[in-house]
Amino acid sequence: MEIKEYPDREMLSISVANRIAGDLKNHLLRNGTAAIAVAGGTSPGPVFDDLCAAELDWSNVCVMASDERWVPEDSDRSNAKLIRSRLLTDRAAAATFLPFYQDGVEPEDAIGSLSENVRAQGNLAVALLGMGADMHTASLFPGVPGLKAALSPDAPEVAILRPDSQPEARISLTARVLDAAMAKHLLIFGTEKRQALERALTLPPEEAPIQSVLTGCQVHWSP
Repeated sequence: MEIKEYPDREMLSISVANRIAGDLKNHLLRNGTAAIAVAGGTSPGPVFDDLCAAELDWSNVCVMASDERWVPEDSDRSNAKLIRSRLLTDRAAAATFLPFYQDGVEPEDAIGSLSENVRAQGNLAVALLGMGADMHTASLFPGVPGLKAALSPDAPEVAILRPDSQPEARISLTARVLDAAMAKHLLIFGTEKRQALERALTLPPEEAPIQSVLTGCQVHWSP
């Protein structure tokens, strides 16, 4: 794990967008196609605003969320809505988007086909991750039922998780898939999350799920 510090969030966003664009270009040159998983929430939005204009072969890039609430894409709680509005614009509009939510279907009925769709993309070229103060990443929350299976090295590509603190089920890429990304970038802001990350280094993944993806991860932090 490497921690890179920035004086402000604007510089962080520009730098991370450039790093990810470089990661994708290199992967496309070697493999012809590339898949990227990105976090939802407020943190990655400014990165999306810069990344969407990058000059690369977006038509051969598949974009997916690292996790998704089981809500329609027109919901303000949908990560897909954020990704479509802020990343899949400008040059990046040519990319393919892999949605997780399926209308009129329960998550348990969709999990098999979702795993197949993710598996078809091969290993991720890039994972852009976030972390909560509770040390969760994606929808891998400490103590949530199903976490142990989602952290397992033989887990399927996606898992259903139902945190007590959330009103709906969530679909998450499992730790195995996120950790296998060729390049992993973690965005954290503020003192509280920096301290949480340092605490996570002393805990097992079951208590600090972010621990499961930190090997080889580039951490980007600003106050």
